[in-house]
Amino acid sequence: MGHSVTGTPDCAGTRPRRVVLYSHDTFGLGHLRRSRALASALTESRTVGSAIILTGSPVAGRFTFPDTVDHVRLPGVKKLADGSYVSQNSGMDIEATTALRAGLIESTVTQYEPDLLIVDKEPTGFRGELLPTLEQLSRKGHTRIVLGLRDVLDEAEVLATEWARKGAIEATEAFYDELWVYGMRSVYDPTEGLPLSPSARGRTVWTGYLRRSIIDPADVPDTPYILVTPGGGGDGEAMVDLVLKAYETDPDLAPHAVLVYGPFLSGDTRDAFEARVASLNGRVTATGFDSRIESLFAGAQGVICMGGYNTFCELLSFDQRAVIVPRTKPRLEQWIRANRAEELGLVRNLDQFRDGLTPEAMIAAIRGLPHQKRPSEAGANGLLDGLDVVNQRARLLMDQSLSNAAE
Repeated sequence: MGHSVTGTPDCAGTRPRRVVLYSHDTFGLGHLRRSRALASALTESRTVGSAIILTGSPVAGRFTFPDTVDHVRLPGVKKLADGSYVSQNSGMDIEATTALRAGLIESTVTQYEPDLLIVDKEPTGFRGELLPTLEQLSRKGHTRIVLGLRDVLDEAEVLATEWARKGAIEATEAFYDELWVYGMRSVYDPTEGLPLSPSARGRTVWTGYLRRSIIDPADVPDTPYILVTPGGGGDGEAMVDLVLKAYETDPDLAPHAVLVYGPFLSGDTRDAFEARVASLNGRVTATGFDSRIESLFAGAQGVICMGGYNTFCELLSFDQRAVIVPRTKPRLEQWIRANRAEELGLVRNLDQFRDGLTPEAMIAAIRGLPHQKRPSEAGANGLLDGLDVVNQRARLLMDQSLSNAAE
């Protein structure tokens, strides 16, 4: 891959280069927010002229995107407690929904003719919906194809079984020009347990974490506060409950907390939380989903959060002291990340297996927050080059298609 970077976004001939980012988004905000960060970086650097994000996220329309970035909303699906999926549109079964999604993906890519396709996490897409598009692009040979992986996927054995069932190894070997891991090998290797060929491992690039910045500024409280965020919120009920119990148990607990529920923490659960927040007389204030949460991250004295990838990138980017309360089901991804980050001195992990999730443990964690080291004091600044590396690799890959160097 030792090609020099030549050319500008216009050197493909008559038009600026284009990128499509696919994220299946059956749950949460993580995939969409990662795709938005990547699309923004690729267009702002003029590595590409425009980007389209293909997303199944039901809240995609509530985010702001740069003028050069658009999104196509795929029909939504939701995961049931038993691990199976159903369509969000009650008039369609999951097979019909998957076929409709596959057709939308293929037609968008055919019409848009991207120079680069970046696939988030799932090599074959949701229920294999990406395979027709991958096969078509492979035949045409114009579009470079990248698999983007977060730093931690799951326990090695669980992941290997999942990829075998989905045909993900075969797809990765057959269709992907490069694998980008949005993390550092020194922190964790998400591919360790996968039977990838030496060739595929040779095409793996460790980008570093994806630095976040304030895209859309928002007002923050004037008084000192800690930020409490369960991310998308769909699995954040236990963490929010624990924080509220801490403030209910200890009337002197400080500083005050700003709680952002996330768009998927709603209904009766949220109503019950609202009543408890109201009875705390301003010591905890709560707000619904805030797509401009970066400002709240930057202004906080510390953060109580779950252990998702995007939240972790924000902790590093805004150099925030943090207590992570990782979920442990349905996968151990967050717990692995929080455990490893604590070993490196970057965060405090409130580990249910070790510490127990009691109000007393949370009170101690909140009281200890101001005395924790910031991530930068543990060397976090060298971990955040991901977007720069993505821009560099994207240019190199697209230049190869110009010179047919990869043929």
